Amino acid sequence: MPARSSRTAQRLVALGLLAVACGEAGLLDGAGSRSQDAVYSDSTTSTAVLVDAVTEREVGAVAAVGLVWFNDEIQQQYEGDPSYVIQKVWGRHATDGSRFIQASRLEIADALPDIRFPGLIPDEVGWITSQLVYDTSSGTLDSDIAAAFGLWAVAPYTVTDGSIAVLRVGVASKVEQAAAFEIIPDDVVEGLSLNWVTGRFRYELFCRNSLPEALCWQMAETNKLLEGQLADAGVTRAAG
Repeated sequence: MPARSSRTAQRLVALGLLAVACGEAGLLDGAGSRSQDAVYSDSTTSTAVLVDAVTEREVGAVAAVGLVWFNDEIQQQYEGDPSYVIQKVWGRHATDGSRFIQASRLEIADALPDIRFPGLIPDEVGWITSQLVYDTSSGTLDSDIAAAFGLWAVAPYTVTDGSIAVLRVGVASKVEQAAAFEIIPDDVVEGLSLNWVTGRFRYELFCRNSLPEALCWQMAETNKLLEGQLADAGVTRAAG
């Protein structure tokens, strides 16, 4: 417990440090300064190789745009202003029965402009699930967790706890948006949690113990605009 309390205290101190100035990427500046260093290949290609400095084992990564996005196959998808998309996706609640409502990449990018998602993903991941998360009392997005993504090595929902990593995205408070801190690691039960703020969103990436920590860090450090990744994947919007 003392170690966990110390990490919590460090996080609170970090949140209290206001940035003198930082641009869009400022909150991630220096994120590579940690106990494990990684060597990346050209990240503009569809694949990359990372060397874990502890095990010296090469581990692979692939571009997120090339994976199977489970909910991109939803038949009726909605585009447009955030409020419109949020309302329409909420309409699935009656059949879904959960506040985690299945939504496509396109819908999430429209509902939460400027949201980011890792550009490089461990190559053992084959599927990605995505949801918008609601406050059921109001039918609006939950500010604490507004979107969630699951990374799966097996077909989604076929195996209990089959996801090997989960990314949760919430709306950052004004204090969090102004805080000058880097990616903050936290050892949790069954894995590693990485937390950071970019722009108006707060990100929490959980990776199971089976996933090398270097790959978990790599995902956090390659966070890219989801809207831009849609273009890279050739996802087109309806005309007009």
